[in-house]
Order: sequence, then structure tokens, then C-alpha cells
Amino acid sequence: MPAASASKTAVIIVNTGSPAAPTKEALAQYLLEFLGDRRVVELNPLIWQPILRGIIIPRRSEASAQRYKTVWTKDGSPLMAISAKTAAAMQKALGEAFCVSWAMCYGTHRVAEVIAKAAQAAPERIVILPMFAQYATQTTEAVYDAVDRAVKKNPIGSEILRIRSYHNHPLYIEALAAGVRRHWEQAGALGEKGKVLMSFHGIPQASSDRGDPYEAQCKQTAALLAQKLGLKDEQYEVAFQSKFGKAKWLEPSAVETAQRLGSLGLERLDVICPGFAADCLETLEEIASELKGLYKARGGRNFFYIPALNDQSEAVKLYEALVREALDKN
Repeated sequence: MPAASASKTAVIIVNTGSPAAPTKEALAQYLLEFLGDRRVVELNPLIWQPILRGIIIPRRSEASAQRYKTVWTKDGSPLMAISAKTAAAMQKALGEAFCVSWAMCYGTHRVAEVIAKAAQAAPERIVILPMFAQYATQTTEAVYDAVDRAVKKNPIGSEILRIRSYHNHPLYIEALAAGVRRHWEQAGALGEKGKVLMSFHGIPQASSDRGDPYEAQCKQTAALLAQKLGLKDEQYEVAFQSKFGKAKWLEPSAVETAQRLGSLGLERLDVICPGFAADCLETLEEIASELKGLYKARGGRNFFYIPALNDQSEAVKLYEALVREALDKN
């Protein structure tokens, strides 16, 4: 590590966010923040805000709260609990010259609060690591919007280093592959009659059409992971999940893909969500529960969800490398 990196460096890992509690009131507040971000929903606020406040939130708050209750833990939401564990593991890996914390764009543990706390120690640098391997304006740029707002409101003397994406980083691909291999050790080999479904979070097709690299990066990640695992083209498929609204989103959808494979009577479907650094509602409820039900309802047989990177050792090794590489460049 270069001498310039030896002084105290703050590292903040950032994810999308979580409601404070699995209640209708907490979900209403969270959805207002999340869906009110123009990075997430790009409609004119004069049009969108009345719809969001008058229709979407009243209709979705209670249902979303019930969904969160199915995955909530004693330590809060899975995303918050895993983020805390990951930050602690990174702290141990990076050592005393670093101070690692975690933050969210929306809900609790907000970016502005965490940056302000980190700045109290007057670090020379603050490394921001969005927990999104594939760059998208809806995620990565939303993080840096929050960072910029925080610094503008309360200027700090620390230099801010920004990590943009790591979709093809060798350690990222290896971390994903390690998780799949562990699953295969427990569940048995995929076999000739099984498939791997790599499901990434969707974004509007319009974003891809205007040049957002997200779709291309997702497909490159999938191809590299398949190569690492020795999968043949016919042994894996790529899909996109979590569509919101009526606009066209990236296709094929995970729902339609799982239903199609189920209707074919597929012997086994192993699903991994490479774009999710930590397990959350979208993986534990939407994939491991809902998608499983849709697949089996159409006649599919065995279904397995492969956990996200979470705080596994390979993931921590990746994040440590990303931080050190960011410092090496400066």
C-alpha cells in the first residue's frame, strides 16, 4: 500500500436502503423517499408526486409492510443487518489505518449522517463504495447525488474517492462463483436437466437506450460467471426482476422466464442474483419465495436460491481490494 494511504482513511459502503420498521407508516415514509428520487423515477415531479402521494403510497404501504415482515430479523431488515456485518468484516481486513462504516440512500442510516460522523475524525480521504457492481444512474448515481448533497450542506476537508463499478473485477466474479460452488456442494451438481438463472434488478429500457451501461455490464458479468463455472450456453439464462410501473423495462423478466422454464417441466432451477451485494426483500421474498412459487405452479421441479455475496470472505476480499485500488489511483 502506498505511503499516502497509511493515514486514517474513512470507507463508507452504501446500499439503497430499508424502512425503519415493517409497518405501514414506516413503509409510507420509505416509499416517499425512494420513489420520490428523480434518479429512480424520472417523471416530472409535477406529474409524478400527486400520483405517488395520492395513489401509489396509499395502495402499496400496507402490502409492502406485510412483505417486509416475512424477512425481518431481530437485527432489523436483512439489508441493514448484513451491511453492518460486512462493514465490520471490512474493518478487520483493512486494519487500523481505516475506519469503515455503512450507509443507506433512503430510510435509516442515511448517507449525510454517516459522512458527517466520519468527517469528525478529519480523515484525509473518504472512500465511497456503492454496493452495486453494475453501474446504473438509478443506483450508483443516486448514491453520489446523496454524497454531493451532504457535502454541499456541510462542507468537509476530506478528499472523496468514488468507486463507480466492478462488474468484471476478477475477485467479484470469483466471489460469485464461490457462492455457487458452495451451493453445489450442498445440493449436488447441476446436472444435465438443470439450469442457472442469473437475475439482475431491472431498469427502464429507456435508460439502456440512451446509453446507460447497466444492461451490457449485467450481461458481461453473467458471461464471465458462466465461464468461471464452466457452464455451457444452454445451461444458464439471464433475466431482470422487480419491474415497477407501466413503462417497458429490460427483458426478459425473471417472472416470465421462471414460468416458461416451469412449464417445460425443468428438473432443477438454481437462481442467483449477482447484482445484489446483500440479501434483501428483492432476493429473499421476491425470488426465494414468490418466484419459486410461480416456477413450481407451472410444473417446475426443484428450485434453489443461491444467497447473495453478503459478508462471505470472498466478498470482503473483493471490497478490500476495491478500496486499496481506489487509493492506489490517487
